[in-house]
Amino acid sequence: MPRILAIDYGTKRVGLAVTDPLKIIASALETVHSKDVIVFLKTYLEIEEVEGFVVGMPVNLDGEDTNNTSHVKGFVKNLQKTFPDIPVHLHDERFTSKIALQAMISSGYSKKDRREKGNIDKISAVIILQSYMEKEGI
Repeated sequence: MPRILAIDYGTKRVGLAVTDPLKIIASALETVHSKDVIVFLKTYLEIEEVEGFVVGMPVNLDGEDTNNTSHVKGFVKNLQKTFPDIPVHLHDERFTSKIALQAMISSGYSKKDRREKGNIDKISAVIILQSYMEKEGI
């Protein structure tokens, strides 16, 4: 059964999360350098079937674009060009990094692990995916 893959895109790092085959649970997948994400996704799609991408869209509190929005939109265009048969869904990513940090604290992550930005990116992708699944009734 195909999965849904979430992407928390940043100019340096990209957090990735994926559903289980039954689309019940969202789990952290990996954090990759932004320049390597398309290659990583191509490799992943050779192993796993993905029915859709969910990309976190950075917006500020009033819903307006942020400084990073244009970078994400450029990435989305590249994603759609590279994988034209897989739909891309944009999802509000407000507060995901703060929620991810709180989740890490609650889960007992050490201060060292919390400082590792890649961990926050992966967990942010999980939060984006869980939020998308709840919104869509998946």
